[in-house]
Amino acid sequence: MALSMGPSMSNLVIENISRVFPAVSGGSPTRALEPISMTVGDNDFVTILGPSGCGKSTLLRMVAGLDTPTTGRILLGDRAVTRPGPDRGMVFQSYTLFPWLTVVDNVAFGLREKGVAPRERRDVSRQWLERVGLTSFADHYPKQLSGGMQQRTAIARALANGPDILLLDEPFGALDNQTRSLMQELLLGIWERERKTVLFVTHDIEEAIFLASRVVVMSARPGRIKADVAVDIPHPRHYTIKTGPEFSALKARLTEEIRVEAVLAAEAH
Repeated sequence: MALSMGPSMSNLVIENISRVFPAVSGGSPTRALEPISMTVGDNDFVTILGPSGCGKSTLLRMVAGLDTPTTGRILLGDRAVTRPGPDRGMVFQSYTLFPWLTVVDNVAFGLREKGVAPRERRDVSRQWLERVGLTSFADHYPKQLSGGMQQRTAIARALANGPDILLLDEPFGALDNQTRSLMQELLLGIWERERKTVLFVTHDIEEAIFLASRVVVMSARPGRIKADVAVDIPHPRHYTIKTGPEFSALKARLTEEIRVEAVLAAEAH
């Protein structure tokens, strides 16, 4: 069975989104995000980079429909985002696999919820497992897998459902450096073949540059968009670009942007 996802409607529009969390125990409300606006074009790969606590994960959760903006609205294609839906695939830092299901049944879970016939969902799931290099682990359980394998399973599960946009919240943050680098290459290779629309949150500057066509830099809390930087490094990309002059120049620029915000965040505490 082909892996075609059908026509894409994945242009994401974020209009004047803010988020204020109510006061707790008599304290002041927490302003997590100032009103921000941005777009993610069809088939684009955008990374959101910022210091801890800047609201980048809050923004992603609102795009996923897991949290509600205080002001503003989010559109995916021509639809307003008001709740979670199969048009958005979410991958978290924790692997969030169902421990009682095998790897192939974890990948097939969303297809089963959509009512896809058993044979078709099995075929699609096994094809995605092949894409992420886990064919021989299809009948294993999550506890039998390494962290990197569990995250590959989570990515396959998100993509098997055929979302318009893939949302990833620091998905490689819990992995060791070598596994993290391999996962970056795997995800980028999938994107270069599939050209899915991707919004990816990270605090790792090299990761942000290596993966993205655009890096959106957020300020210290309350979060706002401080910079929107194009990454004009051609595809296909190989990990060796990390030692090239263009990559180094972008890294120096973004390191300074983030350093200033990290200092401000530290001073605020």
